[in-house]
Amino acid sequence: MKKILLSLTIIAASCLLASAQGTIEENLSRFKPAKGEYSNHVKMEFQVEGREAALVIPENPAPGNPWIWRPAFLGAFPSVDEALLQKGWHLAYYDVTHLYGSPRSVRTSKSFYNAMVTAGLAEKVVVEGFSRGGYFAFAWADAYPETVAAIYADAPVCDITSWPGRESGQLWNDFLEEWGVKDEEVDSDFRGNAIQHLPRIAQAGIPVMTVCGAVDRTVPYDQNMKKVRKTYQDMGGVIEQILKPDCDHHPHSLEDPEPVVDFLTRYSPGYEDMQHIHLRGSLDNAMRAMTVDRKATVAFLGGSITEMRGWREQVEDDLRQRFPDTEFKFIEAGISSLGSTPHAFRFEEDVLAHGTPDLLFVEAAVNDDTNYFGPREQVLGMEGIIRHALNANPRMDIIMLHFIYDPFVPMLASGETPDVILNHERVANRYHITSIDLAQEISDRMQAGELTWEQFGGTHPAWLGHKYYTAAIGKVLDMSTKPASEYSSAEHVLPEPLDAACYEGGKMLPLEAATKLKGFHIDPSWMPAQKDGKPYLRERYVNCPTLVAEDGGSLVLEFDGRAVGLYHVCGPQAGTIAWSIDGSAWKTKDTLTEWSGYVHLPWVTMLADDLRPGHHVLKLKVLKGERSGCFIHRFVVNE
Repeated sequence: MKKILLSLTIIAASCLLASAQGTIEENLSRFKPAKGEYSNHVKMEFQVEGREAALVIPENPAPGNPWIWRPAFLGAFPSVDEALLQKGWHLAYYDVTHLYGSPRSVRTSKSFYNAMVTAGLAEKVVVEGFSRGGYFAFAWADAYPETVAAIYADAPVCDITSWPGRESGQLWNDFLEEWGVKDEEVDSDFRGNAIQHLPRIAQAGIPVMTVCGAVDRTVPYDQNMKKVRKTYQDMGGVIEQILKPDCDHHPHSLEDPEPVVDFLTRYSPGYEDMQHIHLRGSLDNAMRAMTVDRKATVAFLGGSITEMRGWREQVEDDLRQRFPDTEFKFIEAGISSLGSTPHAFRFEEDVLAHGTPDLLFVEAAVNDDTNYFGPREQVLGMEGIIRHALNANPRMDIIMLHFIYDPFVPMLASGETPDVILNHERVANRYHITSIDLAQEISDRMQAGELTWEQFGGTHPAWLGHKYYTAAIGKVLDMSTKPASEYSSAEHVLPEPLDAACYEGGKMLPLEAATKLKGFHIDPSWMPAQKDGKPYLRERYVNCPTLVAEDGGSLVLEFDGRAVGLYHVCGPQAGTIAWSIDGSAWKTKDTLTEWSGYVHLPWVTMLADDLRPGHHVLKLKVLKGERSGCFIHRFVVNE
């Protein structure tokens, strides 16, 4: 271990010295390189220990000088390489194609690797193995795991006995000579096969991305990567796979390399340094469902950032890539404008009615803040969600997410954490729930000059912005990955609540529960008035049964519970309501919101939070005036 640390120290010192002395291009001058071109980038061609080498230099190198290394077939199916070059990665090539992953190929490649790091490239490299190049990639990672950021293996030869070169005569003889073995000594347990290299690779925690053709007749998937993937996953290794259903050995790679590029970017130098992950407890229950049981339900509960195309879809794809043999059910419960209070009351109908999650993602910081829910309400709602979820399934694992929006940007830049995040973190701490402070991460990256708010996409992120959210979730899954035999299955223990009035018994009552209707009626397919498409509609809340009062009205609701409220739509005609519970003094509230003028906004108005348990009678009136409307979607009650 001391030798390894000393070696890395020397390499780092050499790298710093080289960087101080000149550019990477200048630092390669001792190899007397010939300058050429590769995909509109500068290509330096040279030799190391008598073997062909090349380095393609991006126009705008990324911080830390990340690089991807091809040991064979430079320029073949280059979509990933070219995409990474555009992102500022260097592309390196060292031709060990015909050394078949032998010990000699690894030894001579060490000289090439040292030369690249001394020239100024990152200490950790992504090793890219196409076909027989994959045979080398696993051998290198086994020999020098401390040098590898990730492996990208594309239709790789993993079991040399399945390699078609065995039938070719000369290539097979070259392989035997290179390895110094006889034909009868080569079988599926041969020491050069990828599966033999996996223990040290898994111990080092090296992530693997693989792309394969399901009907590969040249390097059959079943005999190669399928076995390696399962074995590596059973060992606790992080591995994602994209299986092209109708693809043979060619074409390699993907027409759209985005999934591979996103995966590799997560492991580029320093990327994880700005992630703010609070890993509490474990995700063993969910990981066991996904890896051992191979059947899992995953729910996404949140507002518009969850509902829109973005991180949710990306995470679903990521889970399918991690666990391609698992049958997933995804419950997509994102609804624009809604925060933790409405989430708590709709949890039964919008989540549990569709299945019992093994893993729940929940976010509400943005809408809890923008909708002016106070500190106590933020806890009542979020704690209600968590307790409701764990009462429904004590083995449900939960990840809480804190997203960023415009008002958070200056606060975070000045070192201030928004109160709503602190309040939700109180809940996460209480229940030992993993949380990810994505708001702080994005702020840090903006402060570091990695991206601007406009590039991120603002409150509703661009596709690029969502990738930061997805990458952090991927890191949590990485941190939770272990050998299959080590996943436990245990119930989460519910402590005493932070607030006994939290909405853990939240549910929605049907409109028919209301009686003594005056001025109210149930419209089976309510559609509010619009002109030129405005105010905007929320599709879920129109063309559906709605309890409507347009010119004042009153009703009575009898219920059992500790809290009661209205789940209603507050458009431009939303009026002032008055209510009395069990004969108490009347209270009033104007239900018009600052957004009501341009959108028929779904909203939860709580009328009482701290009632004694038991039966109650609510009397509700809509006062007449310039605005005298009330449009009720459901009644909400905390039992």
